[in-house]
Amino acid sequence: MQRPGLLFAVAVFLAGIPASAQPAPKYEVYAVQYAVLPQFPVSALVSGADKDRKIDIAMVVWVVRGGGHVVLFDTGFYRKKFLVEWKPRNFAKPSEAVGRLGIKPQDVTEVIISHAHWDHLDGADLFPKATVYIQKDEYQYYTGEAWQSDSTHGGIDADDMQALLKANTAGRLKFVNGDDQEVLPGLRCYSGARHTWQSQYCAVQTRSGTVVLASDNMYLYENLEKHAPIAQTLDAAANLRAQDRMKELAAKPELIVPGHDPAQLRRFPKVAEGVVRID
Repeated sequence: MQRPGLLFAVAVFLAGIPASAQPAPKYEVYAVQYAVLPQFPVSALVSGADKDRKIDIAMVVWVVRGGGHVVLFDTGFYRKKFLVEWKPRNFAKPSEAVGRLGIKPQDVTEVIISHAHWDHLDGADLFPKATVYIQKDEYQYYTGEAWQSDSTHGGIDADDMQALLKANTAGRLKFVNGDDQEVLPGLRCYSGARHTWQSQYCAVQTRSGTVVLASDNMYLYENLEKHAPIAQTLDAAANLRAQDRMKELAAKPELIVPGHDPAQLRRFPKVAEGVVRID
């Protein structure tokens, strides 16, 4: 028979251990495709690629689930103006697409935004209870100085910035302050790839080791395989350094997941229509 006093002492001891000292959860990671952009030029994704090459690119959000958290890495887009302009195929509102995993919008506890481009940020307001994480410098630049010139906010949507401001004033926005920052135990964000002013990518601890979610800091597997920077970057050399770092962080290169490569939906086990488990 166990003694009540001993059990109480153990419980008190464990309660006093800080969260950072406790083992990090092993997360499940899923890629959820919510649309396809047909015939997208590869030269806009991979520096130096043949200008005549085109592929159908995957529009994806990533679900990170574990330790009592349901995290979305990027949130896609849904506003009508983007649907009219880009004419995506097989479109599902991101908040509905994650339903294939049994996730309701209000179930999402955290949203991590890789960067402020419309196709990664626009859907953030679809998840009303989530705390939104974005790099502090990214937020400050694209809600401020970037709008002082017409040439410094390409791909940034004013309505998305207003939604971020609203999340901030509502107390639902938190800043990631620079490189190599823990957002949750077992989930860290890294800056320096320079897709945008201060874009970030994530490293997630899973049963298979560290998975790196690159988002647009590495558009396609081809970027990594050819050691070619992304075509849309503020600093090509910095982008290559970030890709090299991703290889150091990931348990193996196969667990580096690019932002728009449809091959990610074929390389990992399918668990639902348009959904694969990455870990």
